Amino acid sequence: MAYTYPKDHIFMEELNKKLSDKLLKSGAIKFGDFVLTSGKHSKYYVDIKDAATDPEILGLISEIFTTSIGKHKIAGVELGAVPILVATAMRKGLPYLIIRKERKHGTGKLTIGEISNGEEIEIIEDVVTTGGSIMKAVNYLRENGAKVNRAYCVVDREEGGRELLESNSVKLIPLIRISEIMPAGTL
Repeated sequence: MAYTYPKDHIFMEELNKKLSDKLLKSGAIKFGDFVLTSGKHSKYYVDIKDAATDPEILGLISEIFTTSIGKHKIAGVELGAVPILVATAMRKGLPYLIIRKERKHGTGKLTIGEISNGEEIEIIEDVVTTGGSIMKAVNYLRENGAKVNRAYCVVDREEGGRELLESNSVKLIPLIRISEIMPAGTL
């Protein structure tokens, strides 16, 4: 079941259904033998990065996020979240942070953008499996004075990410759960 949005939930459910259909038709769900970021092996891969290169799909994702996120700064982990983060920030008129996976040359900062002490930040991610990438981002933001209570993702693979985040006081709000879009018997 898709997350029920507080604003005109029937309209939002229609947008989520439209997004599910577009992801399936675009080939964003790939079958084979894959090793995920978490190190887990999977018989399928959810490729939002590739799907988000389609302006119609990226526009739809950012439209749904724009309707559901608050008025706080938003953050995302490189690489998968970046186009979604930027499109959403521009549509909503919000500042954003890009969180790097590792320190780069130059300033050595892990973020592009500034974190203010006590500032509320919401995280956007493309796909959540175990929740490890989001938790690293949450911990980094919290260590630098931010408040993080919500994370949004395009697809929740339903492999423990929601539970990990909730155990750390972060509510995960997926646009789609993998069980909603996978063909019967493939999970």
